[in-house]
Amino acid sequence: MAVKNKKSTFGPGFLVTAAFIGPGTVTSCSMAGAQFGYALIFTLVFATLTTLILQGMTGRLSLGSGRDLAQSLREFPQNRLTRGLFVFLTLSSITFGCAAYEAGNIIGGSIGLEMITSIPQKLWVVLISLIAIFFMSLGKYRLVEKFLIFLVFLMSFSFLTTLVIIKPNLLFIFKGMIPSFPKNSLYLILALVGTTVVPYNLFLHSSAVKEKWRSPAHLKDVKKDLLLSISLGGIISASIVITSAVAFYEKGIVLENGMQLAQQLKPLFGSFTNFLFGLGFFAAGLSSALTAPYAAAFASSGVLGWKGGFRSKGFRGVWLGVILIGFVVSCFNLKPIVVIISAQVANGLVLPLATVFLLIVLNNRQKMGKWVNNIKQNILGSLIILIVTCLGLWNIIKLFLK
Repeated sequence: MAVKNKKSTFGPGFLVTAAFIGPGTVTSCSMAGAQFGYALIFTLVFATLTTLILQGMTGRLSLGSGRDLAQSLREFPQNRLTRGLFVFLTLSSITFGCAAYEAGNIIGGSIGLEMITSIPQKLWVVLISLIAIFFMSLGKYRLVEKFLIFLVFLMSFSFLTTLVIIKPNLLFIFKGMIPSFPKNSLYLILALVGTTVVPYNLFLHSSAVKEKWRSPAHLKDVKKDLLLSISLGGIISASIVITSAVAFYEKGIVLENGMQLAQQLKPLFGSFTNFLFGLGFFAAGLSSALTAPYAAAFASSGVLGWKGGFRSKGFRGVWLGVILIGFVVSCFNLKPIVVIISAQVANGLVLPLATVFLLIVLNNRQKMGKWVNNIKQNILGSLIILIVTCLGLWNIIKLFLK
């Protein structure tokens, strides 16, 4: 048994990283670098630490209580009115966040295929939506998941390799880790947080941890897994900001459309840049287009107590609804980059509510026992809620001040 546990040390954390390294991350980080150079790197430091803290809490929740986040939310409220309100808020926030994310995923994948083939983007939107429906209806989307994740990480390491080739100014990078708020940057700051600290990953990770490990004795494995995988994700995101800053900001080039994104990797791939980047971007879009509806359906099933798993009508209805909403939004004549960035902002707005729910169940001593949140953990969680809420409210206020 000891050998088996040792071999299975890593896993759920990399699922979280693969989920947030999608079209939203590549686009948001590229826009941040193109518009503000190195100045917003501090946001990724904050977002990476936040992801480590919150996903660590979900792992402790699963192993300490024996229930994943969705099950805990369903069981926590004591009376019918509170339970109904709790369920409504949970489902509306998760499905809203996943639906917004799905639109960005479908459009991101279609941009990747357009780079490779020059076939109009809207045709690829239809194809990607149909592929997502096909694999979800089979209940076997994991058949292609590993291959897609491999392509995503291949694209990610391409950014890391390019980072080494271009030899950026290290002083500028360290300065970027110091918080600053350039004019008109709050929207992108919230997008960077939303694309890294993905609310539905709280549900996915808690479930994956519960399936992989069985007792609190494995909490060290959870922490080790998260530290390696989430730190890698943060480094990849920062490398995209830096390569974009060098490719666009330092040369005074305005990043206006998705087709320009590939130019960051030109020092590495040369004339093959569009093809290889397009393939990676398509894989990132499709893998996330499969993960988001699954996460929404899984969370809904857990909160509502549906039985039957993939085959239940409710489960199918949720994932199908998320894909269809993403498809409909993708068909509008909207600027792709605007849709993708807006989806990340939507996730940033949902995040405070998801974090509040997580803290509530972690402070339930009856369910958590000795693994209940301590004062330090509650302070960290509350600070995260406060910071992200302030960012979200300020962005909303700015809409009315224009």
